[in-house]
Amino acid sequence: MILSKTTFTIYSEIKALPQNWDQVAVNNAFLQKAYLQVLETSAPTNMQCFYIGIFENSELIGVSLAQYINLNKLESFGERDKCIKTAVRNFIFKNFASHVLFLGNNMITGQNGYTFSKEIEFKHISEVLIQCADAIIDYFRKKGIKIHLVSFKDFYPHCAEELKHFDFANIYEFNTQPNMIFELNHQWKTEADYVGAFSKKYRDQFKRARKKCEGITVREMNLEEIASQEKRIYELYHHVAKNAPFNTFFLAENHFSTFKKQLKEQFVLCGYFTEDKLVGFHTLLLNGTVLETYFLGYDSEVQKEKMLYLNMLYNMTQYGIENGFQKIIFGRTALEIKSSIGAQAIRMSGFIYHRNKLINKYIGKIFTNLEPEAQWQARHPFK
Repeated sequence: MILSKTTFTIYSEIKALPQNWDQVAVNNAFLQKAYLQVLETSAPTNMQCFYIGIFENSELIGVSLAQYINLNKLESFGERDKCIKTAVRNFIFKNFASHVLFLGNNMITGQNGYTFSKEIEFKHISEVLIQCADAIIDYFRKKGIKIHLVSFKDFYPHCAEELKHFDFANIYEFNTQPNMIFELNHQWKTEADYVGAFSKKYRDQFKRARKKCEGITVREMNLEEIASQEKRIYELYHHVAKNAPFNTFFLAENHFSTFKKQLKEQFVLCGYFTEDKLVGFHTLLLNGTVLETYFLGYDSEVQKEKMLYLNMLYNMTQYGIENGFQKIIFGRTALEIKSSIGAQAIRMSGFIYHRNKLINKYIGKIFTNLEPEAQWQARHPFK
């Protein structure tokens, strides 16, 4: 669709958003006010969010999210890979890439950066995204902050290909780890249906995991319980997060209670207990017909002994099946184990450029050296 007069407004506060914002964002919970309020109230300390309204004449037809991240405020980029390459990477990020602008949501996996209430040509989408980035860069320039890197995050293959025909043609396209997505069989109504579809090897894996997890109680936690266990929940999350290969943020300590307060039944946090001690948790966001997995945490000793992580994946799948979801977004990381429970790898693209022209000339080589492609083996668990 060819647009007539298109403009955009960048907001820094939820209270300033147009009244009909959620009507435009109706198909994506990650762009609706309730979730954006979570970001405003409990965003990572090194992150500032911007909410973008896109207008045709004076009618709101699109909404988008941008995030500025200051890596100088980060306690750790990730502690798992202790090697010279990690030290070099950390030096480069601190000195040449510490001020990063994301068009999209750097906290989750999936195409959640923008949505429109009507069909828009990719030519116009690419123009608007570039113009929004330029406007936010200018905002920071006036504050004396120089943005180093600009990244347009997470596009499915079709969208990435279309954007490359227009303003994204000369921006470096990157693919890191894929998004693990589980398209649920509509004939499955119970966990038994799901397990019955496994080949013997993976049925045995399921039984072994469930046997190992005996003695662990799993229950959904309400707002009061989440608030009372806030420190412990954060401790378990932080342990997992800091041992990831690379981080650009850490959640605020009140993030999960804020999320529950804002999204109520749409946000699910399940606790894993040995007697009365919380030893793990997983979280889910109910996003229409899609179940989105969110952050989790666990005690590493218990995880090892009880196969906690694998059991979490089975539990999230069970929830998706029994509540009639069409698919589950499992996100990046732990690709092989996620494929062993039925999720499949979907390629995701991002676009990135450095604002120093000399560095940008070699951005492809730099990026692939700092973020090599993950080596893993896809599993095929079903008969």
